[in-house]
Amino acid sequence: MASLRPMMSRRSMIGAVAAVALAAPAVGACGSSEDSESLVVYSGRTENLVGPLLQDFEDETGVEIDVRYGDSADLALLIDEEGDRAPADVFISQSPGAVGYLDGAGRLAPLPDDVTGLVAEGDAAADGSWVGLSGRVRTLVYNTDMVDPADLPDSVLDLTEPEYAGEVALAPTNGSFQDFVTVLRQELGDDEAQAWLEGMADGNPPTFDNNTAIVEAVGRGEVPMGLVNHYYALRATAEDPDLPVENHFFPDGDYGSTLLVTAASIIEGSDNEDAERFIEFLLSEDAQAFFSDETFEYPLAGDAPANEALPPFDEISKTRVDLDELGGGLEATTEMIDESGLNR
Repeated sequence: MASLRPMMSRRSMIGAVAAVALAAPAVGACGSSEDSESLVVYSGRTENLVGPLLQDFEDETGVEIDVRYGDSADLALLIDEEGDRAPADVFISQSPGAVGYLDGAGRLAPLPDDVTGLVAEGDAAADGSWVGLSGRVRTLVYNTDMVDPADLPDSVLDLTEPEYAGEVALAPTNGSFQDFVTVLRQELGDDEAQAWLEGMADGNPPTFDNNTAIVEAVGRGEVPMGLVNHYYALRATAEDPDLPVENHFFPDGDYGSTLLVTAASIIEGSDNEDAERFIEFLLSEDAQAFFSDETFEYPLAGDAPANEALPPFDEISKTRVDLDELGGGLEATTEMIDESGLNR
């Protein structure tokens, strides 16, 4: 996920909005109806991850969807800049930080309790502004031919130690990494978070644009390990069972195993009655099974079973934090990452 650095100034934010407006596909990618109002969805999840679900909703309900795909952060900036003129009815975000940012800007409408109640407490905003769709856990992916499991760190905070210098790939502009750093800030304080970032930067780590690129580099043996979300390694080994990559889950309570969610919300001012219906569909058992089977994420609603390739959710290490806090701290987080030197 691209950085939210454009939020540091009004001028640069407008520039980023203009850029994404030019670069993103025009709304209407799924077609529109002249006889009825279509549902406009801004999706920070890529077409291969949610496109089939959008098509299923159209097929089942007859409601046509106009979709704009893009980076979650850029789309959040665009929605905020569009304000009351925003055509979007629903925002699907890869990151809880992006919906948290929009909530703080007053751009999200509250969802009813019977929708947010479909997921566990903590997997939806306390004020009902967004609801989680699927869960992912932060992990350390490593090359099994290069790394002895006995040498893996006990905590994500240990990665600043000299023995890991230059050995851990990062994606500083990725939304999940930014959310992780925001978690460090809110749980440990700015001083410790900044010290961790600077300690990582001092080791001159290899950096990539996203988690997929990190797992590919680890699999090729270009770097021994990298910080990612759990499902990237599972998707990679599903395609190539001989790929020498494994996930290392940090212990319960360690922020390297933070549980993050994708999220859906309704844009303030939307009067499309199908918006809520669509979000309920994404939380249905079939849609939840799709997330688990196709993207190797953990379903958050209903009784959909997790993919058999996934470690049982109740058995893996995971650390829960207040996801509501991520959006409000995201601007300062991206500034801190920039100042650390990781983006050089």
